[in-house]
Amino acid sequence: MRLDGKSALITGAARGIGLGFAEAYIREGATVAIGDIDLAAAESAAAGIGPGAYAVRIDVGDQDSIDAAIASVVDHAGKLDILVNNAALFDAAQTVDITRASYDRLFSVNVAGTLFTLQAAARQMIAQGHGGKIINMASQAGRRGEPLVLVYCATKAAVISMTQSAGLNLIAHGINVNAIAPGVVDGDHWVHVDSLFGTLEGKKPGQKKAEVEAGVPAGRFAVPADLSGMAVFLASSEADYIVSQTYNVDGGQWMS
Repeated sequence: MRLDGKSALITGAARGIGLGFAEAYIREGATVAIGDIDLAAAESAAAGIGPGAYAVRIDVGDQDSIDAAIASVVDHAGKLDILVNNAALFDAAQTVDITRASYDRLFSVNVAGTLFTLQAAARQMIAQGHGGKIINMASQAGRRGEPLVLVYCATKAAVISMTQSAGLNLIAHGINVNAIAPGVVDGDHWVHVDSLFGTLEGKKPGQKKAEVEAGVPAGRFAVPADLSGMAVFLASSEADYIVSQTYNVDGGQWMS
């Protein structure tokens, strides 16, 4: 029960990694807001987890929605102790084919969404006066470029940089800001990713996914549970002296 009595908000938590984190946080004693742009999916996810989880609609590309979600968490739980910035979008294209629309969409969610949700949470935590924990979701894609993923890689590199700067600034208020950089995590989104690469590289359905999995030193894709231990640790008092770090949880794909 390392998070006993804590109040958490996880964005993009109706499925995948965010849902896995929510389940882990509930097991550790926290109350968890399942934040998602799809309120019905968030409500279904919260109902599936059980007591302690509840749904909050949040569109991290919209400031009013961010502010309303933070207020909703405080109304429901009385406070906000933990934020996980998990909501993100992915796209892939040849460099010469990248569109401004795709660029704007990914940066709006992955970068601006992360920053301004972090900011709103930090303001609430400072007002409470008891510190807090903020965990940003980076990626191995933020550690190095990929030939067909220029924009996504750039957004995740920005998340790593923002984590460093915000962490150095907010630790004065007892707020620890850190990040997790996953490698390849299995889930429904990989159907979309595999399809994108199949079109760009002329591969059959499933071929890209198999190639990527073969390149993981651990021998397999991650599942959300592989990342949950780090998410719990960084949200707990055990991480009180950890500031501005990004932890690779990727089966050995990147060392830093």
